[in-house]
Amino acid sequence: MATESLAEKGISASHRENSITRIPSIEKGGEDVSPTFDVFSGQEDSKANKDLLRKQDIRLIPICAMMYLLAYLDRSNIGNAKVMNSETSDDLLSVTGMDSKQYAIALMVFLIAYTIFEAPSNFFLKRLGPSKWFAFLLCSWGTISMCLGAVKDFGGLTAARFILGIFEAGLAPGLAYYISFWYRANERSIRLAFIYSTATLAGAFGGLIAYGISHMNGIAGLQAWRWLFILEGAPSVMFGIFIFFFLPDYPESANFLSPEEKELAVLRMEYNGSKGSAGNMKWADAKEVLLDWRLYLHYIVYFSKSCPFSSLSLFTPSITKGLGYDSLQAQLMTVPPYAAAFIVTIALSFYCDKYDRRAATTIGLMLVGAVGFIVSACLPVTEYHGRYAALIIACCGTFATIPILLGWLSANLRSTSAQGLALALNISFGAPGQIAGVWIYKSSEADIGYPTGHWTNGALLLVGAALTSVLVGLYIHRNRQIERGIVTGQKWAL
Repeated sequence: MATESLAEKGISASHRENSITRIPSIEKGGEDVSPTFDVFSGQEDSKANKDLLRKQDIRLIPICAMMYLLAYLDRSNIGNAKVMNSETSDDLLSVTGMDSKQYAIALMVFLIAYTIFEAPSNFFLKRLGPSKWFAFLLCSWGTISMCLGAVKDFGGLTAARFILGIFEAGLAPGLAYYISFWYRANERSIRLAFIYSTATLAGAFGGLIAYGISHMNGIAGLQAWRWLFILEGAPSVMFGIFIFFFLPDYPESANFLSPEEKELAVLRMEYNGSKGSAGNMKWADAKEVLLDWRLYLHYIVYFSKSCPFSSLSLFTPSITKGLGYDSLQAQLMTVPPYAAAFIVTIALSFYCDKYDRRAATTIGLMLVGAVGFIVSACLPVTEYHGRYAALIIACCGTFATIPILLGWLSANLRSTSAQGLALALNISFGAPGQIAGVWIYKSSEADIGYPTGHWTNGALLLVGAALTSVLVGLYIHRNRQIERGIVTGQKWAL
C-alpha cells in the first residue's frame, strides 16, 4: 500500500469526514449494524480495509493468543499435577500431604485473588500501555509458576496460588480491552475466539505435555509434577520479555503500520472502538458504567458460564481418570474434548461476526452444554463411552461461549472507559462462579461419576440460556422503540 497520507492524496478533512458512512440497521430481530466506513471507498470490504485488517491480524492475534495459552497452562496444570503418577504416590497431594479439601482451598484462593484484581487491571493497562503491562504480568506469573515446583506443603501451595491469581487476573480483561483498540465490534468475536480458544488448546496440549513429563518422575530427584510447574512457567517469563519489545500499544503509535495505514486505523475506530489517545477513566465514566442496569444481566450470564468453565478446566483429568483410565491415559484422554471445543469455538465465532448472531448462538451453546452435563449425570457410572461423549459435548457448549459473550458485551459499549471497566467487571463477576466450580466435583463422588458437579453445571447453563433470552427480549424491545421514534439513542447489538 502506498505510504502517502490522506492529505497528500488530496482528501481534505471535510471529505474524510463525509467518507464515514453510517449504515442503518438491516439485521433481523432489531439487531444493530456497527458503522461501516472506509476513507477510500466507503466500503467495509475495500482493499485498503482488508489489507489493514490482515496486517493487524498477523501482528497482533498470534501474540495475544500465545499470552492466553501460556496463562491457561500455568493456571490449569495443577489439575494434571493432582493425578500425575498417583499410582506410585508421587502425585501432588501425596507428596505434600494434602487432602482433597486442602487442594480445593488452594484452587479457591487463586480465584479469590483473580476476583479482587481483575477490575482495576484495565486501569493500569491504559496508564502504563499494553506492552509494559502485559510484559510485567507474564514475567511475574511465570516466575510464580516455576516457584510452585518447590512447594512442600499446603501453606506454600496456597500462598503461591494466591500470588499467581494476582498476576493472571489482568490478562483476560486486558486482552478484551486491548482488542477493542484495534477492531470494531463486528470484528471482535472471531479475534477473541482465536485468543480465548487457546484455553482449549492449552487443555489439549496440557494433557500431551503432562503425559510426556510424567515420564520424568525422579529425574534430578524431583517428582514429575514439580518438573511440570517449572517447565511450563519458564516460557511465560521469556515471552514476557518478547512482548515488552514487540507488542504494539495502539494503532496511532504502531511502527508496523505506514502513516496512511495509521490514519485509516484511527478513522475506523472513530465510532466503534476504544482509543489509545483517550484520557484515563474518571469517576463520571465509572459511575455511568456502574449504574447501567442492563450490563448486570450480561455479568450474571457470564457468571452462569464461569462455574462449568472453571470446573472443567480443573477437573477434566480427574473426570477422565474416573472413566476407567490410569493416570497416564487420563492425561491423553483430555485431548479430544478440548480439541473439539477449539474447532467449535472458532467456527461459531466466525459465524457470529459474519451474521451478528451472538445472542442466539450463546443460547444454543448453553443448551448444548447443559445437555452434555445432564446426560453425564444420568448415565450409569460404567457407561464409559457414553459419559466420555457427553464430556466432549459439555466442553464444546461451555468453552465456545467465552469469546462470543465478550464480543457481545463489547459490541454494546460505546466508549473507551466503558470498554475497560465493563469488560473487567464482567469477568470479575464470573470469578464467584469459578470459585463454586472448585467445590462441586467432590472426590468422594469419584466412584459414582461426580453427579453433583454435572447437575450443578447443567442447571447453571440452563439459567444462563434463560437470562440470555431475557436480554434478547429487552434489546429487541428497545431497538423497536428507537425505530418508532419513541426513544432516542444508539441501538443495542444482538
